[in-house]
Amino acid sequence: MLFAVLAGAYGVGVFGDMKPGGFEDPGSESRKAARLAEQAFPQRAPDAVIVYRDDDRTVDDASFRDAVVKRMESLPKSEVTGYAHFWMTKMPEQVSRDRHATYVAMNLRGSDDNGKEESYKAIKDKLAVPGLTTLRGGPVPTGHQAGDEIGKDLGMAEGLSFPVLFILLVVVFGGLAAASLPLVVGGLSILGSMAVLRVIAQITDVSVFAMSLVTVLGLAVAIDYGLLIVSRYREELERGHAGEEALARTVATAGRTVVISGITVAVALAGMTFFPFGFLKSMAYGGVAAVVLSVFFSLIALPAALAVMGQKVNALSLRRKKAAAPTGQGAWYRLAHGLMRRPAVVGLGTLAVLLALALPFLRIEFGANDARQLPNSAEGRKVHNTLERDFDSDAAKSIDALLTLKGAATSKEQGAALQAYAEKLGSTKGAKGAQITGATGRTARVSVTFEGTAVSTEARDLVNRLKDVPAPPGAKVYLGGETAVFDDTLDALGGVLPWMLLYIAVATYILLFLSFGSVLLPLKAIAMNLLSLSATFGVLVWLFQDGHLQDVLRFDPTGSIEPNMPIMLFALIFGLSMDYEVFLVSRIREQYDLLGDPTAAVATGLQSIGRLIASAALLMIVPLAAMATSGVLTMKLFGVGMVIAILLDVAVVRILLVPAVMKLMGRAGWWAPGPLARFYTKYGIKETDGVPAASESPERVPVAG
Repeated sequence: MLFAVLAGAYGVGVFGDMKPGGFEDPGSESRKAARLAEQAFPQRAPDAVIVYRDDDRTVDDASFRDAVVKRMESLPKSEVTGYAHFWMTKMPEQVSRDRHATYVAMNLRGSDDNGKEESYKAIKDKLAVPGLTTLRGGPVPTGHQAGDEIGKDLGMAEGLSFPVLFILLVVVFGGLAAASLPLVVGGLSILGSMAVLRVIAQITDVSVFAMSLVTVLGLAVAIDYGLLIVSRYREELERGHAGEEALARTVATAGRTVVISGITVAVALAGMTFFPFGFLKSMAYGGVAAVVLSVFFSLIALPAALAVMGQKVNALSLRRKKAAAPTGQGAWYRLAHGLMRRPAVVGLGTLAVLLALALPFLRIEFGANDARQLPNSAEGRKVHNTLERDFDSDAAKSIDALLTLKGAATSKEQGAALQAYAEKLGSTKGAKGAQITGATGRTARVSVTFEGTAVSTEARDLVNRLKDVPAPPGAKVYLGGETAVFDDTLDALGGVLPWMLLYIAVATYILLFLSFGSVLLPLKAIAMNLLSLSATFGVLVWLFQDGHLQDVLRFDPTGSIEPNMPIMLFALIFGLSMDYEVFLVSRIREQYDLLGDPTAAVATGLQSIGRLIASAALLMIVPLAAMATSGVLTMKLFGVGMVIAILLDVAVVRILLVPAVMKLMGRAGWWAPGPLARFYTKYGIKETDGVPAASESPERVPVAG
């Protein structure tokens, strides 16, 4: 209780310390180009785009002009480094087709996204012009608005989740007292994670998106672990053990499963720190904190609560106590028995379904995290829609080559070299033209225009062709602009991804071997996870890229997927899938140690843990489904993706595929070479402390086949 009060009081301030953005590589060439442009001259790509409209007057009206110009001149230079309006540039692209609207391209002071957002917050209320409709959009305002929208969505998700979760927990446990305990663990985990994130935010930037993961994952994982601990404790009580003994046996068995499961999930989430993007690093910080604290409180606070409650954990029961079904007569036992009669048919059929669902993943298209992530009601989205609908083209769209020269940029020699370089860039395949748009000191900028969208494959190909154009003698060139940023993002993801996958695979294999004592079962688990993940990504492409069920899910498809999202989903889904794998196979291992029959172990193991896994999955889906109601597309994709992944993993992989494959593997599934077998016997993390007394040994039940 003391921790909850202190962590809550300190952690609530994390929202003010978190930053937007984090989707770019800070060490990339495009980021260096942006820093050069910031130092030398106003950036060509604006940080903010402010649209002004008057339904009666046109931009040719002097009063319209004077109002906008006067407003721009009044803005503090300490926050705004530059701006460009129509009456300054005379560019027709800055005027709408009906001439009743125009936009101002604005650059904000700040060396990174965080600094620019602080500048925007200082002036955002000063941008409105009396008598004109004002809309604030562009990269920085859109990021700020996305953070506000996510905060509202998180509050709504929590408000929806807790009552539904409590009702479901009451149904699962059949009593009010036991149902409250997992929610207590979830609340402690969330409060603790908020405090941890605030501490980290004092050291490095933490993305505002991290709180969405902390809220959902902290609640979902804590409920999973709380469900496992409380269920096992009640089992021990039903076997006639005293409260203290029952608690010790619970922590020694289910507690070990929670530890190995939590470590496996945390290891997978930590893989996101391999990437240079603040967004993914922040998700790793929040996710690892939520999981580690869920494990901690499941092993410390929850047993303490159970020790206080004792037999009263079954108090306020809402259903009659039923005698346990005899071994071999439960529904989960019969299901496993039926699946293992024709394991090849079940295995091949399940594999075919997963591969069919995965097919759309082969044609995934990546896109930038822009204003289309916001709902149509958001200002940033309105600006984007207005520019698309009412204006002829984006005057600021270009690929910018920032050059550091060996001499003064305005000298005759360097001027000639720059002009020759610009001509080469302009004649590159895919370029519409190029011109020198800035020259000061030893820095120059050449802007290349092109047709099409900034984040298309064709635009990326142009960036790579421009990189091959020789720089002027003695000059260093950095390519910037939206297309270059997008290209650098995908290159960074592609370069780091194999190392992340190798790390997760090796670490997971070692942890699962310590849990199962088998050299083959960890390989089986990793392969099944990859199948489940591929199927999930295939469904997400079919939904969000292709736009199917957009009216049901209430979103506008962009024709692409933001590239950071699959990485985050991979780490999270892989870890949570192993969560259920550890739950199931640990119990099967316990039964195998008792029975010595691999087939009977699968059937009795599924009978003892199947209902709990299904219940845990259902409970985890609730907060994720609430997150899927978010108006921010990335958050909606996250919520929907997680729900799909859990349904596929539990209903298809764990319940159908695992029994079939383990039946086909037989005793070979539990094999390990002599040295490794001895290592597991000595150091393995098993859900048993040894062979129980004869009176506790379950009856050996033959299983056909």
